[in-house]
Amino acid sequence: MNPTDHRQPGTFTAVSVMVIAMTLLVTGLARMPAIQLLPGYVAAYLLISVCIFGPVGRMPSPRQAVAFLTPGMLLVILAFLDLGFWCGGWLLGLPAWGLLLSRWTPKNKLPVVRVLKFLVLLVLGLAIFMLNGFIGIFFVFSIGAIFLLPLVPVRLAYPDFRAHLLQTSVEVLLSLAAVVLALLLPNPEGSWSSPLGQTGGAAAAGLIIAFWARGIPRRSARLRINDGVLL
Repeated sequence: MNPTDHRQPGTFTAVSVMVIAMTLLVTGLARMPAIQLLPGYVAAYLLISVCIFGPVGRMPSPRQAVAFLTPGMLLVILAFLDLGFWCGGWLLGLPAWGLLLSRWTPKNKLPVVRVLKFLVLLVLGLAIFMLNGFIGIFFVFSIGAIFLLPLVPVRLAYPDFRAHLLQTSVEVLLSLAAVVLALLLPNPEGSWSSPLGQTGGAAAAGLIIAFWARGIPRRSARLRINDGVLL
């Protein structure tokens, strides 16, 4: 195996950061105006960028950086205009968007069809996140996603767990932090959903989009895992 094969974007780490950020931001949205949450949004955006581009060991190219930052900046303008906190919803797909861009090189194009598929999945993720507050199949699915979250990095690191012990440990700790946060945060008065439901919705949506971005067909997932590829 090539020594640089393990230098993959930390997509699952970014998903865990996103889940924690979404839980805190949506909980805060019930207590304060969206504009006051922008510093937290910017911090989450930067942390996710570090998770995606940091492990690769090289700075993103100018076009990668522009493509990564521009959607978030445009959606911040909407928040400033009091047109909604749409930039928070964008965070659901940001880990996957960063992964797609990390593979975008002069020799490896980013097809328009792939971008459109990403946007469709982002809309689906937003729907899951919004519907998870209601009792029903979406709620059960989302709650299940929370408690499966810490198991995902261990499963993806198998059988090369020792080689990725540090990264996997960080991912497990972050995902456990998301679970604990969801269980301990009080339900804000007047909120349309509980922190548990918000965390579950973010986890379900983020994982669905991220797994698609990794490009692992269901039938060949085990073969890819045996190659030492991490989410």
